[in-house]
Amino acid sequence: MNGRVISIPTAKIVDWQSFHDVFKTTFGFPDFYGRNMDAWIDCMTSIDRAEHGMSAVTVCPGELLIMQIDDELKIRCPEQYIAIVECTSFVNRRRREVGESPVLALLLG
Repeated sequence: MNGRVISIPTAKIVDWQSFHDVFKTTFGFPDFYGRNMDAWIDCMTSIDRAEHGMSAVTVCPGELLIMQIDDELKIRCPEQYIAIVECTSFVNRRRREVGESPVLALLLG
């Protein structure tokens, strides 16, 4: 399975507002992005469907989007770090439940 690695600039994340700022900017989420984890999940679930317009960054169907997250985020913002891990898992589980392949992976460290 092929993948595209996106390094998340986690040094800019200090709270929930900056978390959503970073992801909106990094992925080019739409202006109507709700800035909560439900909206994050919705955008990331469609990361392989450019026609949905949920992200300027996309992968081809069957590819993985690999988010590179440094360990500093785990120490500085454990709540946001856990949310990334749990919501990434949720996106993939949601897709598997409807017969689609996982679309997200994490490169931690």
